[in-house]
Amino acid sequence: MNKERINDFIAELPLTVVEAMAKIDKNASEAGLIFIVDESHSIIGCITDGDIRRWILKGGELNASAQDVMFKRPVTLSKNNVTQAKTMMLEKSITALPILDDNRRIIDIILLNDISNISQSRKSLKGVPVVIMAGGKGTRLYPYTKILPKPLIPIGDTPIVERIIDCYVEYGIDEYYMTVNYKKGMLRSYFNDLTPNYNVKFVEEDKPLGTGGSIKLIDDKFDKPLFVTNCDALIRADYADIYDHHIKCGNDITMVSALKNITVPYGVVNSGENGELISMEEKPTLSYFINTGMYIINPETIDLIPDDTMFHMTHLVEKVMEQGGKVGTYPISEDSFLDMGEFEEMKRMEQKLNIISEK
Repeated sequence: MNKERINDFIAELPLTVVEAMAKIDKNASEAGLIFIVDESHSIIGCITDGDIRRWILKGGELNASAQDVMFKRPVTLSKNNVTQAKTMMLEKSITALPILDDNRRIIDIILLNDISNISQSRKSLKGVPVVIMAGGKGTRLYPYTKILPKPLIPIGDTPIVERIIDCYVEYGIDEYYMTVNYKKGMLRSYFNDLTPNYNVKFVEEDKPLGTGGSIKLIDDKFDKPLFVTNCDALIRADYADIYDHHIKCGNDITMVSALKNITVPYGVVNSGENGELISMEEKPTLSYFINTGMYIINPETIDLIPDDTMFHMTHLVEKVMEQGGKVGTYPISEDSFLDMGEFEEMKRMEQKLNIISEK
């Protein structure tokens, strides 16, 4: 691994948790972690995306020191024992292994993907239903949506809804329900022509019922928690882990939330009594977790949705909480949430998926 690539996997203190998340995003598809080094560049720990998720779920602050999150005894290998790398990585189920010199400085990083032809098998979620809410008009994407329904707007050469389904197909899911309204005939025709290896059942609205209200139109009864997702966002995460988290936590609803960093484009002034200046901060970044529009819900919650009524998923969340039910979150990083709700976000999605538009 060359020096520039190694730098994508290394960070120094001081470092905040949110900064560590941004660094991990750069190599998420290869390893999903970073190694922490001290001022002499000797390794002192590592942080995975799972470490950060557990920190957030237990109430840890995003601006806390990454040192509070890091694992201080990472698996390493000396430069004299490189031949043991593959065996060690398979035995310990690790995706990245730092190679150290005599001063514990990282001189190389070996990735499991680079040395093994063993594919990383995903846990099967076969039999888990997925509801895709695809009935909206997509007014923010006008005039594209004057011609096409939003789910069929292409990202590269593939419609966004097909890309979303492909993410679930990787886990063996083959049962999909698509709630439709606007230009529903085009959606039916597309999937009829596609003849996929999965089954899509269309659930038609006669009038707009919102993201939650349309679920009540599904005739089939579910006997296990199901995914519910918008039709305009890709979630790059471990769906099996999200599903397991929902069950282990005993949630009635689990909302997938994504980090959103917003930079204030001005210097921020903090003042005290009589306008006395206390401090200034130049273009600070504010961090929040936002709703991605992806949920796991227990079948019983569907009974709380009123018939033939405009009702959104956020209303269902509120209703479950009002009745004493448990609503949890599953946090993911900023780059794990790709939204195409607006034109600029469409461009970002294409960039992250390494798709070059011909324009």
